[in-house]
Amino acid sequence: MVHECPSARLHELVIEMKQLERRLTLFEEKYGVLSEDFHTALLAGELAQYDEFDETRADFSRWNGIYETWLRRKQAYGEQLQRQELASALRVQPAY
Repeated sequence: MVHECPSARLHELVIEMKQLERRLTLFEEKYGVLSEDFHTALLAGELAQYDEFDETRADFSRWNGIYETWLRRKQAYGEQLQRQELASALRVQPAY
């Protein structure tokens, strides 16, 4: 059985979250609102008027999926960080 280093898992989550954030930024710039606000409005049914537009519907579906994945990674990051000290999670590289 292979045991994963907790700081390696934390680093992996950070990398995944940053990749997702780059993708979220594209939608935020295109539509002019932050992902959190978009997600809240979508869940409240406030964006139903855009369902008739194929491109918007496809974008909203992708945007929502990416945001929900980011939320899950953010939660996993917080849980992982609670299990270890921040000092042990830092990836400090010596200066040469």
